[in-house]
Amino acid sequence: MEEEPASGGAGGVSNGAAEVAVVEEEEPPRSATAKQEEAKAALGAEGSRPFTMRELLVELKEDGEASAGSGGGVRSAFGERNGIGSADGEGSSYSQDSVQQFSSHHDVAMDLINSVTGVDEEGRSRQRILSFAAKRYINAIERNHDDPDAYYNWALVLQESADNVDSNSSSSKDALLEEACKKYAEATRLCPTLYDAYYNWAIAIADRAKMRGRTKEAEELWKQAILNYEKAVQLNWNSPQALNNWGLGLQELSAIVPAREKQTIIKTAISKFRAAIQLQFDFHRAIYNLGTVLYGLAEDTMRSGKPGVSPSELYSQSAIYVAAAHALKPNYSVYRSALRLVRSMLPLPYLKVGYLTAPPEDTAIAPHKDWERSQFVLNHEGLEQADASDQPPSQSPGHVDSSRKLFRIVIADITSVSACADLTLPPGAGLCINTIHGPKFLVADNWEVVDSWLDAIRLVYTIFARGRSDVLAGIITG
Repeated sequence: MEEEPASGGAGGVSNGAAEVAVVEEEEPPRSATAKQEEAKAALGAEGSRPFTMRELLVELKEDGEASAGSGGGVRSAFGERNGIGSADGEGSSYSQDSVQQFSSHHDVAMDLINSVTGVDEEGRSRQRILSFAAKRYINAIERNHDDPDAYYNWALVLQESADNVDSNSSSSKDALLEEACKKYAEATRLCPTLYDAYYNWAIAIADRAKMRGRTKEAEELWKQAILNYEKAVQLNWNSPQALNNWGLGLQELSAIVPAREKQTIIKTAISKFRAAIQLQFDFHRAIYNLGTVLYGLAEDTMRSGKPGVSPSELYSQSAIYVAAAHALKPNYSVYRSALRLVRSMLPLPYLKVGYLTAPPEDTAIAPHKDWERSQFVLNHEGLEQADASDQPPSQSPGHVDSSRKLFRIVIADITSVSACADLTLPPGAGLCINTIHGPKFLVADNWEVVDSWLDAIRLVYTIFARGRSDVLAGIITG
């Protein structure tokens, strides 16, 4: 998957001819996202040290360059198609006997890897490296049948080979991914705590599901992928990539299941995207994906006419996340296109408008009777009580005493923001905004409203901290 978000796809949500695209899953550790920081310790067998694919490809390429410098040429590193006679990264070498052993192995996975030739010279060179790597892990497994890392790395080779298959050969790609899944299954059987194996296994299954459209078979594959993402998160709860991909899997599944199951799945997907953002506030992919799933929910709500749910509020929330993703990554074409679709759904010239109950400004402790429910607005500069004489468009004015100093918090002054429950606050859901001048307290009507304010304030602060406030200002002020 490319770093640039994909446009369109089955998971998109549409509005007539316009479409908001879903950003594809993050790259697996084999391509450096959520990659292992270090290779794990060897399990006793020479040559079985686990590698990430990036580490492996770099090492094997360096082997080839070293051989070329000594007169052997790159071919001495890769050998012929079967990778004959090269030294591996740990000093061991493959003899002719080893080659004969590989030739007689008749392994389906090895045959599949060797059938991939690449579509250009770079692809062919890459595939020779992958073929060489596969033999390395087969050799390690033959010496130690209980080596989970060898199975894991072999699965990575198969998965990378699937990416190298010509786009017109879907059957070969699917067969390679299926073999990769078998190797991941064996790796996790031998080592049930191997997080990266569950994570990459889920991505391999998801890739197979995408090839099957919206079929019953695809539904079962998405369910399997979701279970593996869940297992990966259980093993590493601090992984925003796994949470984001879990949410994407749920979003894809929701497009296939019967309508009665869709709402529950969508709500679960929203919780996974939100959890990913909580772990990494500038995780623009999860931010954008949350925007798309909320947009889809708004469309469904509009069609169903379900009472008690406001489609306009969902559209507005969706627009906030899309705008934030664009502010963080303004060069992403998908984000620009989506913003053009949803910008009018924002309460311009603000990012968010809503009602909160606030104490008198500059009063640290005030009786509940002195707190006042009024309209608040949030933009790139700060959060403030709306002036009754200057209400945002299309908003009902709240009651604000004109002689009263307006409550205001500057974004640059914020140090943290969180929900809070305190008996000293008036009834409702508490919101605490810590600033360099001390804490500020507000009360929302319910916890769902608090969550929406928390996300919006955190996003605006993150955009400010990343030096992108001018982009956000351009979005909301035009």
